[in-house]
Amino acid sequence: MRYRLKLATWIVEREPGQPSPRMLSAPAAVALLARDLLNTADDDKEHFWAIFLNAQNHYLLHTLISTGSQSASLVHPREVLGPALRVGAASLILVHNHPSGDPTPSREDLRLTRKLADGARLLDLRLHDHLIIGNGTEQWVSLAQRGAL
Repeated sequence: MRYRLKLATWIVEREPGQPSPRMLSAPAAVALLARDLLNTADDDKEHFWAIFLNAQNHYLLHTLISTGSQSASLVHPREVLGPALRVGAASLILVHNHPSGDPTPSREDLRLTRKLADGARLLDLRLHDHLIIGNGTEQWVSLAQRGAL
């Protein structure tokens, strides 16, 4: 039996000096992107992403930092802040989901957010927000809007 594998590679290039077309200056815009990220995960585990932005809040890229269990994911500041420095980000936004559907931040969520905001400040990076998305719901919570940053 013979198998054939067809591969396609797409390379998308921007003109040098042109910003990314996606601006993430409001929590609602971040929530839309987070929904896209969550749809690609499509499971009942907690996922933690970092979204990196340039100085004009234009999207540079995002990266999955951690995939955890149904109720937690382990995140260390160097796993978030190291890639931000490598891509030349000026700021970042954190996103994670709650598989339970309830986006209410836990005490651990608040502690981690403060720890990452402090670390980012030391590196001259700005943590704009940390969004928590409820799986299977349209609900989300912005920790910046709640004054937790």
